[in-house]
Amino acid sequence: MIEDFSEKIRLFLRSLPEEPGVYQYYDDEGRILYVGKAKNLKKRVTSYFTKDHYESSRIRLLVKKISDIKTIIVKNEMDALLLENNLIKELLPRYNVLLKDDKTYPWICIKKENFPRIFPTRNVIKDGSEYFGPYASIKSMYAMLDIIRQLFPIRTCNLALTQKNIEAKKFRSCLELHIGRCKAPCIALQAEMEYNENIKKARNIIKGNFSSVLKDLKNEMFELSEKMEFEKAQLLKEKIVLLEKYEGKSMVVSPVVEDAEVFTIISDEKSAYINFLKIVNGAIIQGISTEIKKKLEETDRDILLMCILEIRRKIKSETKEVIVSFDPELEFPGVSFTVPKAGDKKHLLDLSMKNAEQFKKEKEKQAELVDPERHSKRILQTMMKDLRMKEEPQHIECFDNSNIQGEFAVSAMTVFKNAKPSKKDYRHFNVKTVVGPDDFATMEEVILRRYKRVLEEDLEMPQLIVIDGGKGQVSAAMNSLEKLGLRGKVTVIGIAKRLEEIYYPGDSTPMYLDKRSETLRILQQIRDEAHRFGITHHRKKRSKGTIKSELNEIKGISEKSAETLLKEFSSVKNIKEKTEEEIAAVIGKSKAKLISEYFHKPIQE
Repeated sequence: MIEDFSEKIRLFLRSLPEEPGVYQYYDDEGRILYVGKAKNLKKRVTSYFTKDHYESSRIRLLVKKISDIKTIIVKNEMDALLLENNLIKELLPRYNVLLKDDKTYPWICIKKENFPRIFPTRNVIKDGSEYFGPYASIKSMYAMLDIIRQLFPIRTCNLALTQKNIEAKKFRSCLELHIGRCKAPCIALQAEMEYNENIKKARNIIKGNFSSVLKDLKNEMFELSEKMEFEKAQLLKEKIVLLEKYEGKSMVVSPVVEDAEVFTIISDEKSAYINFLKIVNGAIIQGISTEIKKKLEETDRDILLMCILEIRRKIKSETKEVIVSFDPELEFPGVSFTVPKAGDKKHLLDLSMKNAEQFKKEKEKQAELVDPERHSKRILQTMMKDLRMKEEPQHIECFDNSNIQGEFAVSAMTVFKNAKPSKKDYRHFNVKTVVGPDDFATMEEVILRRYKRVLEEDLEMPQLIVIDGGKGQVSAAMNSLEKLGLRGKVTVIGIAKRLEEIYYPGDSTPMYLDKRSETLRILQQIRDEAHRFGITHHRKKRSKGTIKSELNEIKGISEKSAETLLKEFSSVKNIKEKTEEEIAAVIGKSKAKLISEYFHKPIQE
């Protein structure tokens, strides 16, 4: 509460304006802790000191360290976002998330010089040169450069091609001229105007404006044809075909979506995963995925706004339309946000979301391979929070029942330890006391037998018991745990198949987990394992029951003989159709005669 903080902090909070702006927190040594933005500075900053923040240990720790606060008032939230972004980059506060620097990604550079070169680079230098990217895929970047070099003769040397040096004949032509990849402007064989026209076309290809380049090439080809310069026209035709093939490899979205950018975000407790797609003339020409490590439980909205601002700034974007999955409730100058519900733009949004999800899976898989224990720990902590548990579910047991109208009733128990199957601990239960199809009574019997044995033999008790079913099955399980004095000592939940509802004892309202959450994935996996394990045992028992009901009714035919016949002929139906001699070849004449007489006995009048 406010009373727990220093007089300086209390006075400052009372004097805060109710206007948009940026706030900065400092510790007692004057070091920057955190920079944030707010629509209303008074409400936002005061909330840090009036809420207990029991959910987040990091926020509690941050608030304890705050010794001084500074604010800057701005006109609107957009200005606050820009200022926050600049201050975070300059001050590098400990508790702020930082967008990963894209220096490791390559860019395509059009150098600011006479007869500009086009080349890949990882160093963006502010010398007036043009930079396009960053490219998340090096392969796609080199494919772009390759098509440009095949279409246009652009120099690769780093000579200082000033007019003075060319007139002084300081240079000699190289192999590039002789193989047709350069027209040697170094020895004045190509005019600067013609060279720059090729650079202009290359720039359009890099930007994704294939149509304008194709139009120019086709017009030039027709002009050459009219002048009877067919060899030159044929060379241009080959370039047109090459460019059209390259354009066809781009992922065309729709002629309806011309120029747009798509941003999507998915997140968990520790990180947010952002995907960005750039669309030009209906084709995806660029895609970037990045991970943001959370520091203080930042919202998806705040992280997405930061990424939109930063990525657009890096790629010098002038695109007017930004497609997002939710309204960021902020006006970007000259930008309109679209939240599509259907159509081509929704397909684009779904594609971007799919890329974000795949990127998240890749990161998680890498983390699991590098540090399996840390990966498991993270999942267990997520499950503990999602399922409102007091301890991590390091040991989970799940129960599922199988029967056909009460016949051959069995129950299966599967076990997960540290979020992984522990198959050596799986168990089957043949139901003993229940008559008829009573799933609740079956669950009650099996839970009682299992945990009575756990208590009697001092076995390891699970932190979480998962029941395959809804309210009724959970109540049945709780009846048995009550008898054993275990109510409240272990978390019990039910997972219903139809909508994957999560039920708690005594609560008729189910809880729904995010369909993409790791917690739900683990629960589904252990539930499906229990179902598979139970069905396998059930089939075996049913098969034995079928043998007894058909063949074992024949006096003189043992279970072993019945099994031998079924292995040979696959089914009782096939055995009925066999001759006595065929059966005798498998189990002997005397037993074959008994079977033949049983199945082919005359019908009594």
